[in-house]
Amino acid sequence: MQGLSVSRVVDVTVNFSPQAIPTQRFDTLMILGDTAGVIDSSEGIREYNAIEDVQADFTTAAPEYNAAVLFFSQIPKPSTLFIGGWARIATKGSLTGGPLPLQNQILSNWTTITNGAFNVSVDGAPAIHITGVNLTAALNMNTVASIIQTALQASAPATTFVWTGQSFKMTSGTTGITSSVGFMTAPSPPGGTTDLSAMLFMTQALALRSAPGLAPETPVAALARLDGRGWYAAFFAASVPLTDAQHVANCGYIEAATDKHIYGITTSEAIVLDPTNATDIASVCSGAGYMRTVISYSLSNQYAICSFFGRALTVNFEGSNTTITMKFKIEPGVSPELLSATQASTLTAKRCNVYAQYNNGAAINQEGVMAGRAYFDEIHGLDWLANRIQNDMWNLLYQAPKVPQTNAGVHLLVNRADSGLSQAFTNGLIAEGIWNAPGFGTLNQGDLLANGWYCFANSVDTQNEADREARIAPLIQIAVKLAGAVHFADVLINVNR
Repeated sequence: MQGLSVSRVVDVTVNFSPQAIPTQRFDTLMILGDTAGVIDSSEGIREYNAIEDVQADFTTAAPEYNAAVLFFSQIPKPSTLFIGGWARIATKGSLTGGPLPLQNQILSNWTTITNGAFNVSVDGAPAIHITGVNLTAALNMNTVASIIQTALQASAPATTFVWTGQSFKMTSGTTGITSSVGFMTAPSPPGGTTDLSAMLFMTQALALRSAPGLAPETPVAALARLDGRGWYAAFFAASVPLTDAQHVANCGYIEAATDKHIYGITTSEAIVLDPTNATDIASVCSGAGYMRTVISYSLSNQYAICSFFGRALTVNFEGSNTTITMKFKIEPGVSPELLSATQASTLTAKRCNVYAQYNNGAAINQEGVMAGRAYFDEIHGLDWLANRIQNDMWNLLYQAPKVPQTNAGVHLLVNRADSGLSQAFTNGLIAEGIWNAPGFGTLNQGDLLANGWYCFANSVDTQNEADREARIAPLIQIAVKLAGAVHFADVLINVNR
């Protein structure tokens, strides 16, 4: 007997509130490339935080690496880059083993093996039985992989087996959707052999993944396949440049996608400088009004837009006075273009950015625009603001026991919207100004928005009964005055003698 429970007198229960949903990230670029054998179909996309990490996976000649160099060369330096795998041509299926612990990499664990064995299925065929693997001459993990590849040649001559530095990887010799390497299993019966499947960390319980091959896919199919993986902006850096038609298809997808994204294009077409030509990619995209496409002209670097993104995506919207315009910014790694006044005006008219040389020795990006009628900082900032308000309201509804369908309850929603709007004023996205559009609520055209915004919701007493029964809040309307940015100035000097 331990006596009566204290809870008979004092009963304490601890409740945890549901965890708030974070806002979407607006500081990430995804570079899609076609370098084979790095990112398989199951992994799809890989995150990098420094150019050294990219170099560990890609050669310095790879398009993905050269685009990443420009992204990470900006000041301030961006923190997150994604690289996605595009199946421009059919890819190979593979089996990637789990990371091998250091103690398992001790050579003596392997050099005592004279009859190693395992079973593995390649391309969906019945499992092949590999036996007689002699590792006594192995010098390191690379040699272990080489000996196993030699043993595989009799039964699966086109397969490769390598040590990646962390794990073993087996790749099929075929390509396409039927290409695959299954998880390894132990030899049965053992017959005096040593099971290598578990030692290699390539069983279903220990392996990292078994990835099937992919059929050739269009660029827009790759974008769709990798959507929802945490990236905001996207750019293709591949061994074969995209056609204008492929770019336009990508632009259309980005424009229509549920998640908010930006798509980047670098063009070196000579016709983009011709004011009489309307068939270049900049003219086509501006004509289509693509508000989520940003284009840059560059003869010197086919990845120039990545430097643009490297600067643009460093904005922290939760800070004070942190928003920027993309005009006047420098592009490290990109040679500035020497343009005539006509050429510069043509690019401006086609809403095509360019890193331009000026006769005062300075080089700047101009004009910081989207292909549609908007500036980059407007789309970028408003994407953040919409997501911030959406998440703030979601978290209120999610974490509260309930938000009553009363004027007081709707006021809670308005207050949540005000929180994001206040931060937009703090970071410089919106500012005090005159509202020059038609009014609503108590806001009239010509009124001053002293804080840069006005938020209004109708009374629940005037709400449609069907909406009330469906538990839909009255419409919340928000007016915001963008702070904008000064891009040009005229100065008149009057002299009196």
